Amino acid sequence: MDLAKLHSDVLFGRSNGKIIWQPRILCWYTDKDFAGEPLPAPYTGMSLPEIYRSLGCSDRLYSWYNPCFQRIEHPAVRKPEKQLNATDYQVTIETPVGKQVLVNRRSPNNPGEYHLKWEVESEAELKVATWREENTTWAWDQDQFDRSQQAVGDLGAPTMYMPRMNVQSLYLEKMGVEKAVFALHDWPDTVEAYFRALEASHARLIEVINASPIDIINFGENIHSATLSPRLFVKYHLPACQRRCEKLHAAGKFISAHWDGDCQPLLGFARETGLDGLEAITPQPQGDVTLEGIKAALGDEMVLLDGIPAIYFDDLFSVETLVACVQRLIDLFAPNLVLGISDELSSRGDIERIRIVGDLVTAYNAQFE
Repeated sequence: MDLAKLHSDVLFGRSNGKIIWQPRILCWYTDKDFAGEPLPAPYTGMSLPEIYRSLGCSDRLYSWYNPCFQRIEHPAVRKPEKQLNATDYQVTIETPVGKQVLVNRRSPNNPGEYHLKWEVESEAELKVATWREENTTWAWDQDQFDRSQQAVGDLGAPTMYMPRMNVQSLYLEKMGVEKAVFALHDWPDTVEAYFRALEASHARLIEVINASPIDIINFGENIHSATLSPRLFVKYHLPACQRRCEKLHAAGKFISAHWDGDCQPLLGFARETGLDGLEAITPQPQGDVTLEGIKAALGDEMVLLDGIPAIYFDDLFSVETLVACVQRLIDLFAPNLVLGISDELSSRGDIERIRIVGDLVTAYNAQFE
């Protein structure tokens, strides 16, 4: 099966009824690799693409194609690093208009890091962040694209995700939620100047995206309604999302966004966003929405990407529960369905359940052969 073609056909409405199974297993893979834990047979010693090929399913491939888009800061920006101790390091971001200081701690449990000090914790640092966005350009790396095509081009269509918009950028990239909430109230003019600079920077990125051969675009927003309220969503996120979609649709791109937190209060806005699909919405019992509620929000116009609660791949739940969920998802959403895990297979997940779902999808697609 040509998984790259099937992936594109499902998203662009050319699949003649077929769906695609596209689970993300990067967390399962990287956590075991970081811990030095051998992968279970028959996957021992395999690379991630080899595991996908063994399982016979598609990969979403963000990590392979995102590096094709190179962020280029002003040449005067310097980022010297200083190791503070065995786990912590400091980055001083030096610019002609001031500096930012970031302090990170490496996790002992996985390849991730977390912030001891965010790069924006003062109004002055936010003004530096604004200047950096005003002076950022973007470039296309054709060599990286060619390497990615050669390595994984049979596992799915090329796809990428964009940096976060306005409020989500403050929350997850610059300040953290608590400090960003105070900033929205205490420095509204400075915050909105940053939002304008960020959107202008991303508009320059969109010009590069639209000229590229990558036609499947995701907004990597990590939407969670407990922090992004309907009021903030409507004031900041929704209009910026609509403007982005208009630019990308002009070049014929398919656009989805990553909503992976609680999102019941925001689902009613789904069809106003301009998006073609939503990714990673997590239904009960893991999230706060039902499959039927998701269907009512997306209607027949939008594609669902994912849909299976990640916990159904743990032995806390029976295989029968997983199978029933898959069948319900197919009944509700096919053919507008890129079936996947909301959000990823966990470190303790049973990878053989990936194959079980794949068999269900193969059986369903067989009727359209």
